Amino acid sequence: MVEAFNQILNGLSIASILLLVSLGLAIIYGSMGVINLAHGDFLMLGAYAVWFLQSTFGIGLLPCLGLVFVIVGLVGWAIERTLIRHLYGRPLDTLLATWGIGIILQQAIRLSAGAELRYVKMPDYLINPINLFGTDISAYRLMIFGVTLALLVATYLLIFRSNFGMRLRAVTQNAEISRCFGINVSQVYALTFAYGAGLAGLAGALVSPLKSVSPDMGTGYVVDAFLVVVMGGVQSLFGTVASAGMLGQLSTWFAFVSNDTLARALVFSLVLVMIRFRPQGLFVTQVRRG
Repeated sequence: MVEAFNQILNGLSIASILLLVSLGLAIIYGSMGVINLAHGDFLMLGAYAVWFLQSTFGIGLLPCLGLVFVIVGLVGWAIERTLIRHLYGRPLDTLLATWGIGIILQQAIRLSAGAELRYVKMPDYLINPINLFGTDISAYRLMIFGVTLALLVATYLLIFRSNFGMRLRAVTQNAEISRCFGINVSQVYALTFAYGAGLAGLAGALVSPLKSVSPDMGTGYVVDAFLVVVMGGVQSLFGTVASAGMLGQLSTWFAFVSNDTLARALVFSLVLVMIRFRPQGLFVTQVRRG
C-alpha cells in the first residue's frame, strides 16, 4: 500500500508539471486556434529570466514569479501584435511562423546568455522532503502542485467568471458578431496570447530548479503540452486537467513496471491510438464558431 501510494503521489507530481506546462497552450490553441510551436520557448524564456534575476540581483525563486509572468507575457504580447495578428484563420502559417519565432528566441538566448547550461537554485526551505503517510515526497514538488492548483483556479475564474472571460468566449464563438457588439477583438486576442505566454514563462520558472536551463530546454515540453491539450479535447479546460492527470499516472506506473524510456514510448503509443479513433479528444466542448 505504501508503494502504491508513493506511485500515485509521483503521478500527481508529474501531472502537475504537465498541467502547468499545458495550461497556457490550451488557452491559446483552444481560444484562438493558433498552433503555437514557440510555447516551449516561452517556457525557456521564463527559466532564463529566473536565472538572470537570481544571478544578477540575488532575487529568490518565488519572488521572481510575478516578474517572470509579466516579462514573458510582454514578449508574447509583442509577438502577437507584430506578427500573429496578421495570421489568424491560417493555421499552417501560424505553425510555421511560431516555429520560426522559437528558433529566433533560442538563437537570441545563445548570443546573449551563451549556450552553456545554467542552473537555478532551489529555495533552501523547500529542499528537504516531507513525510506524507509514510512516504517521503519533495517539498518543492508539493509547492509546484499548490501553485498549479492556484493557477488553474485563477484561469477558471478569468475565463468563466470575469468580464474579460465573457468577451473571450464570445470572440471564440463568433468574432464578427462580437465586433458588432463593440468588443475589441484585437485586444482580446492580444491579452489572451500574452496570458498564455505568461503561464508558459511561469512553468519554465518553476521547472528550472529541476532541470538544467538551456536554450533548447523547451522542445521536449512543447511535445508533452500538445499531447495533453489534444488528448483533452483542445477547447475543454476540464479535459486539459483530466488529460494531464491521466498521462501523469500512466507515465509513473509504466516507469514503475519497466523504465522511463519505455514508459514514454508506451504513453506516446496510447495517445496515438486514441487520436486515431477519437481525433476530437476525450472531452469535447461544443463551440460554434462563426
